[in-house]
Amino acid sequence: MAEFEYVRNCWYPVGFSNEFKTGELKGLKIADKPVVIWRTEDGNVSAFDDRCCHKRFPLSQSKLLESGNLECAYHGLQYDATGRCVEIPSQSDRPIPKQARLRVMPVCEQDTIVWLWPGDPEACVGIAPPRTTEAVDEKLDSMPLPQIIKSPSNYLLLIENLLDISHFYPLHDGNIGDRANSEIPVKMEEGEVDGFKYVRTIRETENYKQPPYFQEYFHYELIDRVHTHTMVTPGLTRVVMRVAPPGQLGTEAERGYTLLHLHYPVDKNNLEWRILISTKKDTTPLSDTSISTTQAIANSFYAVVEQDEWALERQQKMMEYPDDDYSELFLISDAALRRARQIMLAMQRAERQPLVREEALA
Repeated sequence: MAEFEYVRNCWYPVGFSNEFKTGELKGLKIADKPVVIWRTEDGNVSAFDDRCCHKRFPLSQSKLLESGNLECAYHGLQYDATGRCVEIPSQSDRPIPKQARLRVMPVCEQDTIVWLWPGDPEACVGIAPPRTTEAVDEKLDSMPLPQIIKSPSNYLLLIENLLDISHFYPLHDGNIGDRANSEIPVKMEEGEVDGFKYVRTIRETENYKQPPYFQEYFHYELIDRVHTHTMVTPGLTRVVMRVAPPGQLGTEAERGYTLLHLHYPVDKNNLEWRILISTKKDTTPLSDTSISTTQAIANSFYAVVEQDEWALERQQKMMEYPDDDYSELFLISDAALRRARQIMLAMQRAERQPLVREEALA
């Protein structure tokens, strides 16, 4: 873990579509890269290196002109929607240098989510972001958790947390967790879809008494349950829970949710995290039939997230200490976590290798 920083060659979800307003500049940092991003008048989202090619002034703190060009607030260099510099006020009588342009950041908008590729632009050719059809499925009631979580921790710690429900006790005891949850056997599955390796944990149980939060969401006290957590890519972890009275999984009685955990590395010590919640349409929580199940989860789920944040921040602080006399223990339930770490370390090494070779030849 100590050697892991982040993967650059990956599609990362940097926000929901409604976060990007036409003509409104937005600045962010992803994998130590400064990015300026906005929605153009034609409805597309554009993203570039946030530094003006002249004196590094942050273009996200500049302005968009009526022409659609981006004007640097420092010296007035203007860039068009392709990132090409089209005007330099201080030398308007001279040709614009060919190198006067911004580095393009590949960006893709699909299923109400905006994805950005912070690594080598050529490496994303032929690779699309993972689909998140839950966000646009008319049979589901979907909404994002209102809070955008910004945690001072490495995003691999978050992914490991999301693959693991053995921590539901004791960390979430009293809401979504209990000790019985830790005793449910864990299966692991892995494979590759659309160019990305995935890891999935599967927990199946019968005649299980649901913790209070889940009883509120899904009504039933005693249930059969299938619970999966999948690292789809380093930017997306999908959690699916299906519950029903004993013997009724797969029938109309089945309830549950899908949580899309959308995360990206700001740098090696910080992450940004969004959650999209989806449940079956026209269902309500047990105690309040005036709101949807999705709304009920959104209202209460941040209390669970805060507990995870509390743990992640403390884990990250322990990363400051050298591993000289420390050896990390892996349990049987950690198989998927360990595999996810191996996959992401391998991705990091693969994209760093060309740089290492270049430095060796220098």
